[in-house]
Amino acid sequence: MALALSTTLRTSFGDAVDRTRKALAEQGFGVLTEIDMKATLKEKLGEELDDYVILGACNPPLAHRAVTIDPQIGLLLPCNVVVRADPADTHMVLIEAMNPQMMVQVADHPGLAEVADDATAALQEAIDSLTIGASKN
Repeated sequence: MALALSTTLRTSFGDAVDRTRKALAEQGFGVLTEIDMKATLKEKLGEELDDYVILGACNPPLAHRAVTIDPQIGLLLPCNVVVRADPADTHMVLIEAMNPQMMVQVADHPGLAEVADDATAALQEAIDSLTIGASKN
């Protein structure tokens, strides 16, 4: 099973972040957190990193269904979506969403399978919408 649902865009980093936020919103996901890894690692460690942002995305109805089935599943929420510069090509940006099917494998609760299927479909739709007119990974 793949760890991520992903695509690659030929665009600027800022545009990729904006488009990813919009694609997530269109599928019912809000961004609860945003971690700028490049800025954080520079500030805290003095280390350089290519552009790299982690968006903590949450779809409230799906999250509610999941925590109702298994309250510990909150340990795996929200779904992380990473937008990062492609180190192999400065004109490309990678967008990677955590595969919700991983949640089922980690939690091993049969009732979560349907929630994970719905979350996977919504995240895949968001990822796919980014690739319209772009090269898909």
